[in-house]
Parts: sequence; structure tokens; C-alpha cells
Amino acid sequence: MSGERTRRRLSTQERREQLLSVGAKLFAQDPYDDVWIEQVAEIAGVSRGLLYHYFPTKRDFFAAVVRRESARMLRLTAAVPGIPVRDQIGAGLDTFLEYVATHAQGFRAFHRAESAGDPAVRTVYREGLAAHEEQILAALAADPQTAGRLPEPAALRLAVRGWLAFLVAVCLDWLDAPELSRAQVRDLCARALLGALDA
Repeated sequence: MSGERTRRRLSTQERREQLLSVGAKLFAQDPYDDVWIEQVAEIAGVSRGLLYHYFPTKRDFFAAVVRRESARMLRLTAAVPGIPVRDQIGAGLDTFLEYVATHAQGFRAFHRAESAGDPAVRTVYREGLAAHEEQILAALAADPQTAGRLPEPAALRLAVRGWLAFLVAVCLDWLDAPELSRAQVRDLCARALLGALDA
């Protein structure tokens, strides 16, 4: 008894993050329907009841995983005020690709949400993509160097949306078959964005 050590109890936030990390890993590996809450609880070393205390349904759990990954990517790719957007594209993509490489499971889980059968989960995913789109459009609007040089608003929004789809497709393919270096992927994506903005 004296040799036994009590494991440190995790705070509510630490436990929630632990569960979301396990979820990101599992949802990245398997389709939504193939991931079981019991599996998440077992890996995390908690009871199923405790997991349901944090996330009442599997849908709520997956939606929380998607929101977490989306928020993380938004923080990492936020534009720096006062620096021309075109000057930030390379550095921003470097940061993004570093995230993709080091959080590959979470990145896959986030983008797997679109194929999830649950409409509510797809809505959370689309909200995340819309937030990325708005972030890019806001950075362009705040950049005096782009004023008067961008396509009209509807075309610009469509170009940014199309570029985000291109970026996701390239990154997912790169994770599965990393034939190009990170620098090559960065340059490819930067050229695509600049081409869309200059169209």
C-alpha cells in the first residue's frame, strides 16, 4: 500500500483536452461510424460515463474535435497586422504545413467531418471552413497594398473558397504520399493563391 502512488487527477480542461486528442487520433484513422465511444474511453483510461459527462453524444464529441482543430488552425494562420498579405503568404503556409505535418491526425479528422453522415457535424465543419475563408478575406481587406487590385467581391470570395479546397486536397495527398518536400508544397500553394488573387 505504501508503494502505491495515486495518479495525478486531471483538471476538467486537461481531461477534456485528453479526450479530444484521443478522438482526433481515432477519427483520423477511421470513418465516423467506425469509431466507438467505448474505444475512446478505454484509450483515455476513463469510464464511458465520464466521457458522456463531457460530451453527451458521439455527435457532440466529434463536433468538439472538429471545432478544436479548426480553432487551432485559425490561431496558427492569423495574419500579422501591418505586414502586406503577399509578404506573409510564404511564412503563413510554412506555419500551416508545419501544423499539418505535426498534427496530421487532427488535420485528417477535421477534414473527415465533411463525409460524416451527421448533418450537424457537417455544419460544424463548414462553419470552420467559413471562418478560414473570412480570416483570409479580412486580411486582404485590411491590406492597403491589395486595395483596388483584387477581383470584385463575389469573384474574390469564390477564388478564396476554391483555393482553400485546393490547399486541403494538396495537404491530404501530401500526408498520404509525401513525394514533394514541404518547401515544394508551400511554393505550389502560394503560386495557386497568388494566381487566384491576380485573376
